[in-house]
Amino acid sequence: MRCERASARHIRSVTAPNTPPYTVPAARFPFLALAEQAGRAPIGGAREVALACLMAARLAAAAADAAALPAAARRERVASARAWLATIALPPALREALARLAELSARPDAAATAAALGAVLAGARRQLSAGAVAELEALVDALREGAATAGVQDAPRADGPAPRRARGAR
Repeated sequence: MRCERASARHIRSVTAPNTPPYTVPAARFPFLALAEQAGRAPIGGAREVALACLMAARLAAAAADAAALPAAARRERVASARAWLATIALPPALREALARLAELSARPDAAATAAALGAVLAGARRQLSAGAVAELEALVDALREGAATAGVQDAPRADGPAPRRARGAR
């Protein structure tokens, strides 16, 4: 038997593995830089600010999708967030911005949530890494776009009300 070297023309390039259609896509954590900073920061102010911003980002992201959680669960999250915020040492301005964001996360108002998250970002920007700031800015932009899109979709049509669909129709 003869051993031959494989040349480049005999090896097919593999760009992505074929996955069956029923495969669950890999989960993607949207706030990796914030979590990384919180995990690597020394115990104290910088870590607590990063953890508080991570919690704020998660609350704001969940508030953007009102259908994701029922109202009772959102109210419970607000109460838990308020209790947790009371236990950590934060600058007063940042604590107020975080409390406001927590309150707004109970209501599905993307524009107000974006403004509150912007205030949190303004109060914490000096203590956050560039990646964490970029993640929060992207979330603020997404919330603003969502609010603008929702306003356009909910606006009345010029040619009259939207037609009603038959029950069971998609």
